[in-house]
Amino acid sequence: QVQLVESGGGLVQAGGSLRLSCAASGRIFSTYGMGWFRQAPGKERELVAAISGYGSSTYHADSVKGRFTISRDNAKNTVYLQMSSLKPEDTANYYCAASPAAWGRYAEYAYWGQGTQVTVSS
Repeated sequence: QVQLVESGGGLVQAGGSLRLSCAASGRIFSTYGMGWFRQAPGKERELVAAISGYGSSTYHADSVKGRFTISRDNAKNTVYLQMSSLKPEDTANYYCAASPAAWGRYAEYAYWGQGTQVTVSS
């Protein structure tokens, strides 16, 4: 079992930056692929970024490539999403999720956090 708690969301002006954090419980954090998802009202949930267990491989959706960066610190059981050059269309509830078996776009994410709201004003 893995419990995930996100933090770092808030209100920011367009062009600004935020860093989201996701703290995970458990002793084998490095064995989990991690992902950041987002869901805006009326829209489907989408995978924003993902990272392999030891952080050697990452994926970023085209919509955030060059602006967002996923990283992790296994010593702290934490995964981050650094967001810069934020746009109003980035407004959404952001969730982190853990996959015990794989990572990336097609992994099955079995554990989810409660989410943190990011609002970007124009």
